[in-house]
Parts: sequence; structure tokens; C-alpha cells
Amino acid sequence: MNLQVKLKKLRPDARMPVYQTDGAACCDLTAAGDPVTVEPGARALIPTGLAMDFGNRDYAALIFARSGLASKKGLTLSNGVGVIDADYRGEIKVAVVNLGKEPVEILPGDRIAQMGFFPVARALFEEVSELDETERGDGGFGHTGV
Repeated sequence: MNLQVKLKKLRPDARMPVYQTDGAACCDLTAAGDPVTVEPGARALIPTGLAMDFGNRDYAALIFARSGLASKKGLTLSNGVGVIDADYRGEIKVAVVNLGKEPVEILPGDRIAQMGFFPVARALFEEVSELDETERGDGGFGHTGV
């Protein structure tokens, strides 16, 4: 399945997202703008220089950490997963945090995150006074084992 995505470069050094393999579920996003050094424990907002329009409200773009950056340098997303709604037209930025012990320098063109497009179901909420019983009930937070 393909989704038509229009991209606008907002900075001259912005790069188009790239799928690294034919089977990749997500494409890589790269940094644009000035170099940024993220000190241990610090957070930064990294611009990509891109804005997009995928025009289909049945989808959302999700931004994930790159596993290599997270495992080798401790650089991951500070918000866990980034969500880009179908009606957002501003610059895509990646919120990162350095969980490592060394500073991480991010240069323009560095691959900083990965982005995928996923279907979205909008809930129709209904207030009720009781919920159906299940075997699990209200057990959570390790209830089924660690």
C-alpha cells in the first residue's frame, strides 16, 4: 500500500526521507540547520527542514528513535513516540534526549529518527455507568507477570 505524501523543503539543507531497504517499514529523517551538541542528560529539538501534507485523515505519521543511535550513543526520543497529525503543516522537528555518558553531536544530514505512516481509528466515546466484566478485570502493571 502506498500513501502520496507532499513534502516542502523549508531549509536549503533539508533532505527527503529515505527508506533504507525495500522491506523497511519506516523512512529515515535527517537533521537540518546548525549543528547541535546534546550533552548527557540534556534534551534538544532537532529540525528536519521539512513540512508535509499527506492529506488523508485516516493516517498519522509516527516518529520513532533509530535503534542504532539509541543503543550505541544513548540518543533517543524525549517524548517516546512523536505523532504528526494529518492536518499539521509546520516543520517536522525531532525531540531527543541524550541518555548516554558522552555528548552527541548532530550534524546537518545525520539520520536522527525514523518515520512511518499508520492507519488511525477515531473513537466514538460513550459514557456508561458499568463496564463488561473480563477475566483480567482491573489487574495491571505486572498483573500477568514481569
